[in-house]
Amino acid sequence: MLKKSSLFISVTSLLFCFISCQQTKPETNTVIDKKKVIDSTITAFEKSLLKNQIDSVFKKHQFTGSVAVFKDSVELYRKNQGFSDFRNQVKIDDQTIFAIGSVSKQFTAVLILLQMEQGKLRIEDKVSEYLPEFQNKTYENITLHQLLNHTSGLNVMGEQLRFKSGTDFLYSNDGFNALGKVVEKVTGKPFDENIAALFKQAGMNSSFTGTSFNNTERNFAGAYLGNDKVYEKVQDMPERLSSKAIGIPAGGVLSTVEDLHQWNNALYGGKILKPEAIRKFKTRSAERHHPIFGKMGYGYGIMANTGKPEAFFHSGYIKGSPSLNIFYPKTKTSVIILSNIANEEKGKGSTFRPHAEIKKITDDLENIISSMNTEEENK
Repeated sequence: MLKKSSLFISVTSLLFCFISCQQTKPETNTVIDKKKVIDSTITAFEKSLLKNQIDSVFKKHQFTGSVAVFKDSVELYRKNQGFSDFRNQVKIDDQTIFAIGSVSKQFTAVLILLQMEQGKLRIEDKVSEYLPEFQNKTYENITLHQLLNHTSGLNVMGEQLRFKSGTDFLYSNDGFNALGKVVEKVTGKPFDENIAALFKQAGMNSSFTGTSFNNTERNFAGAYLGNDKVYEKVQDMPERLSSKAIGIPAGGVLSTVEDLHQWNNALYGGKILKPEAIRKFKTRSAERHHPIFGKMGYGYGIMANTGKPEAFFHSGYIKGSPSLNIFYPKTKTSVIILSNIANEEKGKGSTFRPHAEIKKITDDLENIISSMNTEEENK
């Protein structure tokens, strides 16, 4: 695994060597832009390091899926491995569309915030103002804010709350599916129509919901359980994403690594929400103890590191389809990991081990690069 001290020495040594070589060249009329030299050298090093480190994760876990790392518009790493269709041996490629599970929740949260910006609702509003199923003694005081950050106490619709709303954290798909109904209520349009407009605004040309996708013309990664030698295909994909157990607003989006890169740049670059709304989206208004990624802050459909580096991310799991989308705002770096097979007999800890290892690699690298940039700025 990546060690900060050794990485720092490697990067600084490489930069010193490169810059020294540039300075020992015969004098010409060309003026060397030191910052550009340093930036290009760091980028070259990042590409080399990521290839070495993430390739080793692919090999170690026989990972099937797509992984890509982008710094703003620059591709630092991309690798596809395995099959979108195991039976017919159709290879995964850059255009392969995956089910992204709960990574979908950030789209639903943003749709709510867009309605807030248009004055159609307030985040502090009670859900019972919009949905009749919340108009009872148990649910009447739950707010949109509490559904967005999973502090409502709601687990499954129709059951008693697990705790007094606003006092704890409990992850709830039903809560986000209720938010999808609120979007439909205040816009007067189906959820699929609302999210399709959001995809278009973000420049996402290969993203759909499980109910809007036409599987006959595109390379969809069917979901599988087991391993690449002994496997079972998950039936009724992607139609099953609209089932009561999952729900489109909670986990029903299909996308690609390129589209999620487009989404990250558009969202965090201020092209979707205004500053106040994006601040609400990112604010760690709850704390989550994730079984794979540990303690973290939770905003509105998005998780965040509690320490360095600053990172916003969300994992997703639909049977056979583990995913992870990460954004590092300081360097505008996106890390996207999509897969279409999981060995559930080994548990989610095993299923998400490649994702966790890659996040550790990119967290460490982000810390080093951020430290170097800060030191350069302070010179």
